[in-house]
This record gives sequence, structure tokens and C-alpha cells, in this order.
Amino acid sequence: MRLTQFTDYALRLLIYAAAYSDRLVTIEETAAVYGISRNHLMKVANLLTRHDFLRAVRGRTGGFMLARAPESIGLGHVVRSTEPDFSIVECFRDTYQCSLTPSCRLKGILGTALAAFLNEMDRHTLADLVLDPAQFGIERPAA
Repeated sequence: MRLTQFTDYALRLLIYAAAYSDRLVTIEETAAVYGISRNHLMKVANLLTRHDFLRAVRGRTGGFMLARAPESIGLGHVVRSTEPDFSIVECFRDTYQCSLTPSCRLKGILGTALAAFLNEMDRHTLADLVLDPAQFGIERPAA
């Protein structure tokens, strides 16, 4: 199982927003803290806003913040919202051509493993990941 970079960035963006819950944070500062693309983070923030994980404020002094308490943001929900599909092998897709399909047991085992992964993610919320701003190793940006 491997999560996409998009999901990784989504989780990082939420962790950063949770650390600075007392103010709006910007794409620019978040990109600088993590050393990742501003354009990619913008796409991530847009999806997180559409799924009601973040609340965006437009304009020159805008930014984003969590749309709700970290305790109510389930990690499994975030992962399911950001991953394009969970077809970890060909037989999970609608169109597959594996000659083992009629007798293969691998799909069942992998399906169970995927379910276990998602169940573990469902056991946790963003609150389990919140860091103190000092743990980012940067000075607090001026508000």
C-alpha cells in the first residue's frame, strides 16, 4: 500500500493548519515550511476546502484554517477523500485480464489488508497528529 503524494501533502497541510489554529495560514508559508510546490499545495487546499476539512478566506490577507475541530477530522476520511483509487493490484480494477482470476486467493488477502489499513486510519483523527508550532523548527510567522 502506498499513498499518493497528494494525500501526503493533504495530511501535512492539515497538521500545519491544526498547529496554528489561532490564525489563518497561507499556502506560501506552508510550502516554505515543507519545501514543496506552492501550486501543488493550492490544488490540495482546494480539495480539502471542498470536502470541508479546511475553510478558505480569499483576498490579500486571506489564507485557510481548519473547518472544524481536529478531533472531528478522521484520518480515514481524509485518505478516502484524497486517494484516486485503491486498486492496489490489477484485479481490483473493473477491467483486468489476469489468468488466475477464477482461482486466485491474492485478491481476498489484499482486500483484507487494505480494509485493515483503512480501519486503522479510521481509529485516528487529526488531533492525534497535532504538533506544537515549535516542532516545525521555524519562527512563528508574523500574524
